[in-house]
Amino acid sequence: MELHDWAGLELRHLIALQTVARERSFGRAAESLGYTQSAVSHQIAALEGLVGQRVVERSRGHRSVELTQAGTLLARHADAIVARLRAAQADYVAFTEGAAGVLRVGIYQSVGTRILPTLLRDFATAWQRVEIRLTEDSADGQLLSLVERGELDLTFTVYPLPAGPFEAQELLRDPYLLLVSRNSPLCDARQPLALRALEDVPLIGSRMCKSAEVEDRLRGYGIEPRVIFRSDDNGTVQGLVGAGVGAAVLPRLAIDPSDELTRSLPLEAEVAPRIICLAWHRDRFRSAAARAFVEAARAVCAELQLESLPAIAA
Repeated sequence: MELHDWAGLELRHLIALQTVARERSFGRAAESLGYTQSAVSHQIAALEGLVGQRVVERSRGHRSVELTQAGTLLARHADAIVARLRAAQADYVAFTEGAAGVLRVGIYQSVGTRILPTLLRDFATAWQRVEIRLTEDSADGQLLSLVERGELDLTFTVYPLPAGPFEAQELLRDPYLLLVSRNSPLCDARQPLALRALEDVPLIGSRMCKSAEVEDRLRGYGIEPRVIFRSDDNGTVQGLVGAGVGAAVLPRLAIDPSDELTRSLPLEAEVAPRIICLAWHRDRFRSAAARAFVEAARAVCAELQLESLPAIAA
């Protein structure tokens, strides 16, 4: 089969296939695309004629439809092509709008609490015509996926970055601390604490990769972590620690320093700091507003880094 045999293939054919695959119904696909059902059927039939294979199984008596093996293979390429088209659309919008318009930014919990308020205030002063739209998710991978598909312009994330079309700017090195109740005997122990000091200490864990890394390091010392509960909500973790339920290893930005029921204790350098960065799609156009947002974030994080130095050294 020569490439020119597919010269008649159009984006609308691939979009129809992608939508049928997602909706598993010609009717729902038509509704999603704003077409008639017969129009969607025509697009799929035209696609099958071009590639010389059936791509959709049309079983009588079944309300849902399934892709054939050939259709599944083609749909994977359709996803990549349509994602690239959306990224191109996003590029064009950013280019035409210049300093005005929308900047879409991905965030996660501790960034939203400790970095974002000051950052948005400072950025809005200089870029009053730019609207910031935020998307929050606890999973870095999901936010980076949105960047890859052109649905986010920037996202906060943590090094190292996964494989993909990403570039990033380091913003802040966020040390991991041991959070304990104010009455914990560990408050009187020699500091910084070694991980070995956590033997037999009940822990409130999280589902973050770094939390798992800390637990693996404990196992490396022959210590099985006593994780009694897990939560990805920082407030829940700190509340339980303050109530004396257990201790927690958390990055500094995830800890509320005004909480009088808890104490943050430094750990020895056995646990590397979390490296926070802002990432973007390396092949996409970055607007002036996006570049300015990164610089504003660097300035805010530089101040936070300076504020943390006495606390870490204490």
